[in-house]
Amino acid sequence: MKVSIFIFVVASTFIYETHQCMPSVTTASGGAAPIWICSGQLIFEDHFDTLDHNKWKHEITLGGGGNWEFQWYTNDCENSIAQNGFLKIKPTLTSDFLGESALTSRTVGLSCSCTNSLFYGCERRGTVDNIINPIRSAKLYTKGTFAFKYGRVEVRAKMPSGDWLWPAIWMLPKHDIYGEWPRSGAIDIAASRGNRKLGLNGVNIGVQQMASTLHWGPRYDNNGFSRTHWEKNKDEFNEKFHVYELLWTPDSITFKVDDEFLGSVTPPPQGGFWELGEFGKGGKESIWEHGSKIAPFDHEFYLIISLAVGGVSKYFPDNASNPGGKPWKDSSAKAATDFWNGREQWLPTWNLGRNENASLQVDYVRVYAV
Repeated sequence: MKVSIFIFVVASTFIYETHQCMPSVTTASGGAAPIWICSGQLIFEDHFDTLDHNKWKHEITLGGGGNWEFQWYTNDCENSIAQNGFLKIKPTLTSDFLGESALTSRTVGLSCSCTNSLFYGCERRGTVDNIINPIRSAKLYTKGTFAFKYGRVEVRAKMPSGDWLWPAIWMLPKHDIYGEWPRSGAIDIAASRGNRKLGLNGVNIGVQQMASTLHWGPRYDNNGFSRTHWEKNKDEFNEKFHVYELLWTPDSITFKVDDEFLGSVTPPPQGGFWELGEFGKGGKESIWEHGSKIAPFDHEFYLIISLAVGGVSKYFPDNASNPGGKPWKDSSAKAATDFWNGREQWLPTWNLGRNENASLQVDYVRVYAV
């Protein structure tokens, strides 16, 4: 009798809650995702009282993020920690961990802890011209624990300061259903540069600037990102916490900073992003023809928080002005070595050990259904 009453109460509650629930186009998967989703529902949240490994995993690799960046991503608490209600990602020197001589002489093998073997990510041998990644940092993601399609993301964060630091809050596809990057899309909610006085064409492109970007296109060298790239110069983004927001629906994608509109895209109903990018010249058929209007942004993505350093992707332009110059050229075959040899230029700007200025700090992450 008691079991029957219990089942009746549960069933009645479910019927009531379902009746009250507005349907949502949002989907979510993974152990940290809810079973039922209603429109406007908070479906993922973290305030970083602890580092919840049921939500966040570490990338562990020497691969340099696909841009031959100079960091070694670790799961070391020296590089990432949840402390006093904040996630803090901090760069450290590999020479402090292995000894400076190891940079040019040692083989580092990550063995079974390696999560990404691309770009020699699981093993590298240091030489004079190609040193071991001179910086250790962290990249956390919800791959395998939480992914979603369509929603509103809010992240309150303070960007780091320090020359050539590259903080980012972004998203990648759970599955590359349209092919490798950028065919299946990528979403940069917020990215910045740690240089205090990095200038280009009279504009500070360092700590005074952040950007939101969508990446999409048929090839890595044919990426339509320039049509969906928005920049904002405000006060120094490393001095205060700001709220970075993404609103992603089946029709459009919009970015905001501190509730201020940054940029939005609504692809044409016929042809979508393929038409927007003018990729169909010569009669080429769309790689997203079997997707929706918003393809390739019509499948589930997961969250990423990372702090990279340098790289050769032109993110730090060779022709930008910076006190002390830029220690390496993007075309250099030994960019990481040049960067390390130029540490007298950048290391003092990090103030390691004195404060947390060089740390990317995140107060909270929230995802709501739409």
